[in-house]
Amino acid sequence: MHRILFVLMILALAACGRDQAPADPGSAPAAQQPPFEVSVDRFADVEVLRYEVPGFDELSLGEKKLAYYLSQAALAGRDIIYDQNYEHNLRIRKLLSAIVSTYSGDRDSDNFRNLVEYAKRVWFAHGIHHHYSSDKMVPDFSPEALIAMVAKSDESKLPLDEGQTRGELLDTLRPILFDPDVAAKKVTLDPDVDQVVNSATNYYDGVTAAEVEQFYASKSDEDPARPVSWGLNSQLAKVDGKVVERVWKLDGMYGPAIEKIVFWLEKASTVAENDEQKAWIDELIEHYRTGDLRDFDDYNIAWVADTDSRIDAVNGFIEVYGDPLGYRGAWESLVSIRDLEATERIATIGANAQWFEDNSPIMDEHKKDDVVGISAKVITVVMQGGDLTHSSTIGINLPNANWIRKEHGSKSVTLGNIMEGFEAAAASGGLSDEFAYTDEEKARNKQYGALGSLLDVDMHEVIGHASGQINPGVGTPKETLKSYSSTLEEARADLVSMYYIMDPKLVELGLMPSLDVGKTIYESQIRNGLQLQLRRVKPGDDIEEAHMRNRQLIAGWAYEMGRDDNVIEKIEKDGKHYFVINDYDALRNIFAEQLREIQRIKSEGDYEAGKALVETYGVKVDRAMHEEVLARIEPLNIAPYKGFIQPRLVAVEQDGEIVDVKIEPMENFVDWMLESEEKYSFLPVSNGSGRYNL
Repeated sequence: MHRILFVLMILALAACGRDQAPADPGSAPAAQQPPFEVSVDRFADVEVLRYEVPGFDELSLGEKKLAYYLSQAALAGRDIIYDQNYEHNLRIRKLLSAIVSTYSGDRDSDNFRNLVEYAKRVWFAHGIHHHYSSDKMVPDFSPEALIAMVAKSDESKLPLDEGQTRGELLDTLRPILFDPDVAAKKVTLDPDVDQVVNSATNYYDGVTAAEVEQFYASKSDEDPARPVSWGLNSQLAKVDGKVVERVWKLDGMYGPAIEKIVFWLEKASTVAENDEQKAWIDELIEHYRTGDLRDFDDYNIAWVADTDSRIDAVNGFIEVYGDPLGYRGAWESLVSIRDLEATERIATIGANAQWFEDNSPIMDEHKKDDVVGISAKVITVVMQGGDLTHSSTIGINLPNANWIRKEHGSKSVTLGNIMEGFEAAAASGGLSDEFAYTDEEKARNKQYGALGSLLDVDMHEVIGHASGQINPGVGTPKETLKSYSSTLEEARADLVSMYYIMDPKLVELGLMPSLDVGKTIYESQIRNGLQLQLRRVKPGDDIEEAHMRNRQLIAGWAYEMGRDDNVIEKIEKDGKHYFVINDYDALRNIFAEQLREIQRIKSEGDYEAGKALVETYGVKVDRAMHEEVLARIEPLNIAPYKGFIQPRLVAVEQDGEIVDVKIEPMENFVDWMLESEEKYSFLPVSNGSGRYNL
């Protein structure tokens, strides 16, 4: 749950831009490489970007080989996230890929163009549900058009079961693709329905929410102070009337893909930079072999201890946003290089973590006496895999297990080159001029917005998620706060950042020049929470995504808390509404009160209080404001969502030995998806249902 998505940062950057240093008029012209084109594609509500990997060419051969092997492991798990998201996703993806690559009919027709766009949406979202709203994406072509296109595509490429005809395949897929009421939502958080039964996610098979809760209530931990992350790496299914776990491991569910992941991890182990790095790679391999979550804890402990390696990676079943009950982890991977120069900023925050904890406005009993092992750095992303593609995070704080974080520490990273890519794409957005009320606010955003966003992400990850503690005897947040745990955790981390972004301590530490940086982030927080993020919501819908709920909760609650004193003023001018902060110090005090209460809710496991906050402030959409925001943003022609295509890593070999590794930026989203289909498809189209060992 400890991840900050790109949306907060991209909204802030779109609203602020960054000053560009002018060229030195006295300098002689020099031969330059053509500018790196960030934008690759644009379709539906998405713009696809690409990122550079500065510093890769300077790595030693051993480091390059390590990055290559870990990157291949990241790509090898591609099928897993599709299948986790929905049981029919792999079959649909293979069908679409076959048509896009082999269709012999009119490739300029509207139907084929619409199919290509739909394929892009499915590739980007890892399935037929939107990557952010989790709503089902229905094609803009008809069933009859699909039949005609399949008829003119290479049958050998189609995902046909043995003996199955094209017509039988399409009969099976017709309601799955075209009926909006079939698998309508990947994740349902509506508290009035069975969230498991009404979610299309493939984390559960034939069980109800009550059966899930009952199954895990029967689990007991040998050491209650160090609880196992039950359910993190398995599908929970009912087989012959009995509820069982289908564990994701080498000889279990997803075994063929995990076999490839392990193959590349074993190669990575042979070129590890040091013993500490080799230790966590080997522990991860052991976890994949056994499926034992205690082995996963051992891997995390070893991974946190490795703070000196230049190359690092995340790999495994980790984040639980896609599970309505918060048990099961989406498969993801990230391979990175430490950015030695940029790490100084975030390292300063980590080095002062105890000061931030001691001076937090939360209750004393909820503070950690000893904040241990926070490793903070800025990284350059080499490769992303699984759930981290294509809608990239911009910051990570892991591991998620609270007891490991308390006893062994955590790693907090900011994805430097990903943030730079988002910033480059947002440079000419124009949102600031549209939604900022005063020229002073616009000028402040332009001057300090980019720096403020970096600090906000750093503090969210480093001191936000790493702060506070749960009271003795209280269960984990997924047990106590249930479907509200992710929203409340992201709100808590955001509020830690909000409280300290206006603290003179940051100026004293040299992290920012003045509190104007904090004012810019306050303005962005309120604008984003109450207005800008509404462009991602379909008219008539409520908010269900955890990060969006978090942002509206904070902003809407703050607006109400400060209403009597006019701390935040809602102003109408020329038929448009603006939110103006009149008292920044008072708003900081409001954020302090919010942080204190949300930490109390987490520490005490107060489900009813957490539910009341989220449902009151985080879910319902102001319909009139929503309509206004959509109308004001439409002329700007800005894609609501942005994400990345990964580069290709090429091993240069001589006499069977790797002598170099090159990075090739990809220039075409469709080409890369089709190449990945050929190279990294390891799972059958149907998984589970007794296919693998339990």
